[in-house]
Amino acid sequence: MKLAFVFPGQGSQYVGMGLALYERFEEVRALFAGVGEALGYDIGDLCFRGPKEELDKTYHTQPCILTVSMAAYIALELHGIKPSITAGHSLGEYSALVAAGVFTARDAAILTEKRGGFMQDAVPEGKGLMAAIMGLNRDKVDEACLSVRSGYVAPANYNCPGQIVIAGEKEAVEEALKIAKSLGAKRAVPLAVSVPSHCTLMVKASERLAEYLNSVDFSPPEIPVVNNADAMVLSGVDDVKSSLVRQLNSPLLWEDSIRTIIAGDVEAFVEVGPGTTLSGLIKRIDPDMRVYNVSDPETLQSTIKALTV
Repeated sequence: MKLAFVFPGQGSQYVGMGLALYERFEEVRALFAGVGEALGYDIGDLCFRGPKEELDKTYHTQPCILTVSMAAYIALELHGIKPSITAGHSLGEYSALVAAGVFTARDAAILTEKRGGFMQDAVPEGKGLMAAIMGLNRDKVDEACLSVRSGYVAPANYNCPGQIVIAGEKEAVEEALKIAKSLGAKRAVPLAVSVPSHCTLMVKASERLAEYLNSVDFSPPEIPVVNNADAMVLSGVDDVKSSLVRQLNSPLLWEDSIRTIIAGDVEAFVEVGPGTTLSGLIKRIDPDMRVYNVSDPETLQSTIKALTV
């Protein structure tokens, strides 16, 4: 079966994630040990026991989600289930690149920790905001953002039909939400994230990331990876580096990425890592598509059973 693996981004974290996989598989324990050694702290303890306040810090959240996602990937790999193509939502693109052999999980963990720090430094806490708008098409969301007079706001995540996330300066985002409601939005709500990602407020972060990427060992992808910035398949190392830099300060084209993958005759998607957010988005993009998720031994077994019938 031609499978696409998709990897979740920030917001999918929770205290206790990955513990059952850690207890079940020796290879997962080795993964956590290696990443923890690279980062200089016990990443397993943070994932499994928190505290939540530490886990939710961006520079901790990102390597933690990546490590748990790779734990789920290892569990699938041990059962002979591998992807034909991969993609990841924002931070999840780094997990997709590890799965494609572009860099190691250890290097990716350090890289995402740095990325989280660069993002947090780019906009002082409380100055930026992200918000989800439900029930408006792209043109209407653009209209809402362009109508704002109190500052900068722009579309940030094109997640699925009828769900678009905007980002920018706090007052501007709040004004855009009011305008979106006047244009007919079903819901328009702020998100509990501390950094306004995928907009021009992240230009400084992307510049710092571009410089840091020069110190990381990259290999060409061994399997296709569809990126967030263009919804296109990445081919070489230069493409990957450019994509990761542009991803931070340009809109995330998730709906377009999923449609690109579906156009390649994929038969099913597997969400690999904590949560089921991406599964829900994919079903809204294509209600007929088969979608599974793996985050623990139970979901692993149910997914294996479904895929091997």
